[in-house]
Parts: sequence; C-alpha cells; structure tokens
Amino acid sequence: MKSNKSIAILLGVLSALFFAVTFVLNRLMSVDGGHWIWSASLRFFWMIPFLLVLVLFRKNLKPLLIEMKKKPWQWMLWSTIGFGIFYAPLTFAAAYGPSWLVASTWQITIVAGMLISPIINKTSFKKNISLQALLFSLIILLGILIMQISQAKSISMNELLLGTIPVLIAAFAYPLGNRKMMQVTNGKLNAIQRTLGMTLGSLPFWLLLSIFGVTINKFPNELQVYQTLIVAICSGVIATVLFFMATDKVQKDEKALASVEATQSAEVLFALVGEIIILKIHLPDIYSIIGIALVIIGMLLHSFKKEKRTVSGLQD
Repeated sequence: MKSNKSIAILLGVLSALFFAVTFVLNRLMSVDGGHWIWSASLRFFWMIPFLLVLVLFRKNLKPLLIEMKKKPWQWMLWSTIGFGIFYAPLTFAAAYGPSWLVASTWQITIVAGMLISPIINKTSFKKNISLQALLFSLIILLGILIMQISQAKSISMNELLLGTIPVLIAAFAYPLGNRKMMQVTNGKLNAIQRTLGMTLGSLPFWLLLSIFGVTINKFPNELQVYQTLIVAICSGVIATVLFFMATDKVQKDEKALASVEATQSAEVLFALVGEIIILKIHLPDIYSIIGIALVIIGMLLHSFKKEKRTVSGLQD
C-alpha cells in the first residue's frame, strides 16, 4: 500500500502540472491577442473526440446516452453551469490577471463547495459546515486578499475586478454544476462518462458563445486553435485521467486519498513557474509569495480535514 500511495501522490502532482497548463496557456493566448471566447469554446470542441474515443474504448457510450435521454434538460442546465459558466469566466479573467493569480484565486472553489453543499443537500448542513473548516477557508481567503492587494499596486481597480470577480463566479459554478450532475446520474456513470456527457450537454452554450464571437468580428487565429488543442489534451484529458488513476490506486485508504487531493494545490506553483518561463514575467513580490503560501497551506489543511469525513460525506 505504501508503494501505491507514493505512485498515487506522484500521479497527483503530475495531474496538477497538466491542469496548470490551462492557466498558463489561457494567459499566453490573451497576451498574444487571442480572444477569450475562442480560448474557452475551442477547448470543449476539441475535448469531444478525445473523450469519445476513451468512452468508446471502454464500451460505455450507450449507457451514457441512455442516461442523457432520461433527463435532457437537467443535463443541459447543470452542464452549462458546471462547464460553461465555469470556464468562460475563467478564460475572460486571464485577459486581466497573471496565470498564477487566477490559479490562486481559483482555489476559493474549496470554500464555494463548502458553502453550496448545504443548499444542495440540506440534511448534511452540520456535516459540511464546521468552525475548523471555516478557519481553513479563512486562511485561503486571507492568502487571496494579500495577493490581490499586491496586484492592485500595478493595475487599475477596473482590471483587478475584471480579473477576480469572474473567477469567483467560476469557483461557485463548477462545484454546483458537477455536484448536481452527480445527483442526476446517481452513481450510474463513471467520471469519464460524466465528463463527456457534460461536454455534450454544454455544447449549446459553446455554440452560442462562438456565434457571438463571429457577430462581433472576433475570430481565432491559427496559433490559438493549436493552443486550445494543447489545453484540451493536457487539462481536459491527460490531467483528468492521471487524477482518476491516482485516486483509484488509494481509494480504500482515506489518508492517502487526502494526500492525493492535496497535490492539486501545486497548480499555483506550476502556473507561476510556467508563466516565468514562457511569458518571462518578473518574480512576484514578497506579499504575493506569502499569499500563495497561505493558499497552499489552507488547501493542505482542508485536505487533511477531509480524512475524518470522506466516507460519511460520500454516503449522503
């Protein structure tokens, strides 16, 4: 089991590395003049063939289509929220803030998930809200606040708000959409099936967004098309599969599972290093580094807190 845990943690760190590609390349596409509409929509268009191959290889397409046919409007609604209202604001924010800042602010999704959980499942209010969990969340919020104050020194208030408010919207939309879809599917589909189903369910949103991009005379350039392909492969496929492999290896070991979940806080560091190497940005100041450290500490504390309630939480 010890070797399995080590391999799982390594896979978790690798998945965080590939997830970080999203933040760095979204920022790069923005700096290169690529419009956020295409950074968002092209990623999901690209994801469909890759996910389709994975699902077909496992012979899991028919069960997915049967489930989608039962509740098509719920699939469309929660997929649009969980994927569309999540990723479109995230790419929009990349035009106004560095990738490491967006990645750090994105960690507030931990807090968002805790806050919306009682709304989705009212019977688990006491299980999901605790003083300890709130304390860990406040550590994350403090880290984000420190980074935002540091960032405010170099950009206008308008840019700061446009670079953070959309991320906050995305942070709530992602857990809301995904948790509601888990309720709709009720354990009948695996994670890759749900990912493909939600990608298909959110297609009307991406098509409408693309049409809007065309009407305002914004078109993707050739470089952006290739960059979104890289994001789709790295984040939408590789990172997701690696993370599933990691959790599968230690699914019966709660302590190891919590350690794997904690590896995702490495996205912040990978995004920072990636932007320094690719975009040649200057190192963040001491306040931003303190903020990043607090976000990672808060994430780690949240992960270890989950050890004691993972099983009961899954049974709700």
